[in-house]
Amino acid sequence: MMPSLSLRVSQNLTLTPQLQQSIRLLQLSTQELTQEVEQMLDENPFLEREGDEAPEAEAGKEAAESAEAADAADKVADTAASTDTNNSSDFEPGTSDQPLDFGAGKETGVDAEAAAGDSASDWEEWGGDLPARSSASDDDDETPMSDRRSEHLSLQDVLHRQALSLRLCQEDRAALYFLIESLNDDGYLEETLAELAQSFGDASDPERYEALLHHLTVALRLLQSLEPIGVGARNLSECMQLQIKAQQRLLDEEGSDTPEADALALETALLVCQESLELLARRDVRKLVQLTGCSDAAVRSALALIAKLEPRPGRPYADVDRNTIIPDVIVRPSNERGLPVPGFSVQLNAEVMPRLRVQDVYANALRSHKGSEGHGALQQRLQEARWFIKNIQQRFDTILRVSQAIVERQRNFFVHGELAMRPMVLREIADELGLHESTISRVTTAKYMATPQGTFELKYFFGSGLGTETGGSASSTAVKALIKQLLDEESAKKPLSDAKIADLLQAQGIECARRTVAKYREAMRIPPASLRKAL
Repeated sequence: MMPSLSLRVSQNLTLTPQLQQSIRLLQLSTQELTQEVEQMLDENPFLEREGDEAPEAEAGKEAAESAEAADAADKVADTAASTDTNNSSDFEPGTSDQPLDFGAGKETGVDAEAAAGDSASDWEEWGGDLPARSSASDDDDETPMSDRRSEHLSLQDVLHRQALSLRLCQEDRAALYFLIESLNDDGYLEETLAELAQSFGDASDPERYEALLHHLTVALRLLQSLEPIGVGARNLSECMQLQIKAQQRLLDEEGSDTPEADALALETALLVCQESLELLARRDVRKLVQLTGCSDAAVRSALALIAKLEPRPGRPYADVDRNTIIPDVIVRPSNERGLPVPGFSVQLNAEVMPRLRVQDVYANALRSHKGSEGHGALQQRLQEARWFIKNIQQRFDTILRVSQAIVERQRNFFVHGELAMRPMVLREIADELGLHESTISRVTTAKYMATPQGTFELKYFFGSGLGTETGGSASSTAVKALIKQLLDEESAKKPLSDAKIADLLQAQGIECARRTVAKYREAMRIPPASLRKAL
């Protein structure tokens, strides 16, 4: 076979660095975008926030302001001296209308006026009056309060404070400290005392091992006597038993005034927790009656009592990361004319939009030293800064366009709520805006919209459709809302089964199978009918 040459023309899509950055910024969440901006500000000297002064410009401005302040102070001093010479007989200490402190004027006079001017413009923009107190005093007053609000006491901190009131020997106190630090976030002791004793070293010395185990056993009893009740338990059964025994002690302290029904319910609850948690989870009253030997009424009272216990004693002290959702888009009802969506104003949230610009001082310096050594690398950094600003602007423009299209198609939702949601897929918005489905997917992921109905992720407005008798389709979100409405109106003594809910939906013209109802119910974290039934 003889080798040959041939020419072929083809087109290939090449992702430039600018396009790659644009795609990456588009899929970032607000928090991730903030981190990306901070990193770029640290790495690229040509990038700065709007309102920040360049080092050289800021230094020159400060020098000019200092010179102007010094000249003004000299003029005022000369005027005051002249006035004092000409009208010395009329001057009385303490009655002058112009008591001047020149040193204070030089240091704070110009800055105070500038701060007052900035504050005035900010407040005038919002249509309000100037604050009565200065920002410095407000900060001083709010700082201690904000510190108190931000203070967080963990479960270990609370337990250590209680342990300080106990009179213990050095070994028991050390063992108690070790157990407190070994608790998990829920307040449970996941390892056994034997495993904890072995973790101190070689267990080949029986005497040392037994001594450690003894101190840990004493410390565990002390730990389980602290608050919150149930802390230090090794499992859920022990946790509930500790809480029940604590209630029994309180009843014993009341003496003869204790109702027999309450004491019987506590005893039965203790037996239930000791026997079978599986039957307790299924609320199988019949088998629990056989297992405990108690009456049906006593078992039901015990189950109601157990339902009020705290399965996670450390829950109130857990340092939960409370991420406040800051919406990217804000939708408000509006009567203005000419809006993209009649009746609603769709705007970007200015709080999440980084205001960036190219550093003018450095850019001008680079332009004036064109052709010098290292100019190419600096020029590339300058171009990266311009690309970054452009890609961020393009990101928010795309989010706004997609949001306006969503609001226009789901207008009934913003007026009437979830029951008016219509089925919608990514392709519909992509075809309308001339974008790819993957772009719409990136835009709607981890981006949030604040609406009159609440704050939702943009992806929330997309959902599949279920067939109806009329030949149309109903949104899965609307069907979920309808299922939740049916369950809210059900009888607690006779809850609706999944098959019954499917029949009710069928009666309203929505074709929804029992399995689909179960899937939607589980997605909304609603338990089955057997667990919703009142005891």
